[in-house]
Amino acid sequence: MYLTEITEDLDDILSKLAKKDPKKLDIILNKMEEILENPNRYKNLKKPLNNLKRVHIDKNYVLVFAVNENTETVIFVYFDHHDKIYCKNYEY
Repeated sequence: MYLTEITEDLDDILSKLAKKDPKKLDIILNKMEEILENPNRYKNLKKPLNNLKRVHIDKNYVLVFAVNENTETVIFVYFDHHDKIYCKNYEY
């Protein structure tokens, strides 16, 4: 099982979701546990985000994460609507 890191941006989003939509937060946390078991089964993004992977949450939202195989760490980067997520440039 891989170790977990969460970026500050994602941490802010998750804390807001805890107040506004706890059901969606629960779905995200369950999906994060699933990712930690086998992160390589998820789809890689295309350039310029080719160092990241993604997983869909519900129908319209995407959780973006990176995998560091050397340290066996999964870095959860960002969560947003599908239309907005691919327009950003991520630093983690």
